[in-house]
Amino acid sequence: MSQNRARTVFLLAHTGRPAAIRSAELVVKGLLRSDIGVRVLEYEAADLPLPPEVELVKEATPQCLEGCELLIVLGGDGTLLRGAEFARASGVPMLGVNLGSVGFLAEAERDDLDKVVDRVVSKAYEVEERMTVDVVVHRNGDIVHTDWALNEAAVQKAGAEKLLEVVLEIDGRPVTGFGCDGIVLSTPTGSTAYAFSAGGPVVWPEVEALLMVPISAHALFAKPLVTSPNSVLAVELLPHIPPGVLWCDGRRTFELPPGARVEVRRGAVPVRLARLHHASFTDRLVAKFALPVSGWRGAPH
Repeated sequence: MSQNRARTVFLLAHTGRPAAIRSAELVVKGLLRSDIGVRVLEYEAADLPLPPEVELVKEATPQCLEGCELLIVLGGDGTLLRGAEFARASGVPMLGVNLGSVGFLAEAERDDLDKVVDRVVSKAYEVEERMTVDVVVHRNGDIVHTDWALNEAAVQKAGAEKLLEVVLEIDGRPVTGFGCDGIVLSTPTGSTAYAFSAGGPVVWPEVEALLMVPISAHALFAKPLVTSPNSVLAVELLPHIPPGVLWCDGRRTFELPPGARVEVRRGAVPVRLARLHHASFTDRLVAKFALPVSGWRGAPH
């Protein structure tokens, strides 16, 4: 059993993808050959061809990663964000392998699985911390909901028939108000996710900042704003409008009643990511979005 081995890795996979099943089998066999234990959720193991040496855990809680040095996640962006929930709650670094389309959170692609196993075995990886945001929802002066996000907290209209009427605030001062489809409150990590789709800027991960990006605003001044990481961003829903909805990382949702106030600030707990490469974020950006760079000659030597 993996609990008797000196080292243990937790494996999280999108078992609905055939590619994830094949990838999980390869990763598990490679780790076990090097005497590294593997731990998997019991309900996922039912869909994976795993040897009996793999340790199974029943409940998906932060405690199920206790004693693990790494969390390997195989899947697309949704699975990686699910893995980030485990990583944040447990403090265990997450190493993502992209089996989807973009996968900015991933450190490797499916063709790199042998290299991933080798790097894990030799501990040839570094760990970096990614900023999160803490989210608090107020109603009539009371806190009615709390949450967090690695990418973004998005305040959106609940239905298609009417605009969401909001007032934006930064550091306790009003900025502007308008009707819109929503507001994205993002970290630099999330700048290439929902905020990017809404027309926000791409922010390099090492830049510490918060982003406020309107979605389809009916206003002359509705530009994306980049603030200090220590700022507090707030979105107030006007009291006469229909309810809105809060989405955190596109995974967790909460209905926002009329008059609700959503506050976002720098998160107290970061997400730790394992890194295999020293490649610049610029190269990652070019590769992920297939940006045209033909004709580039570089700086003169």
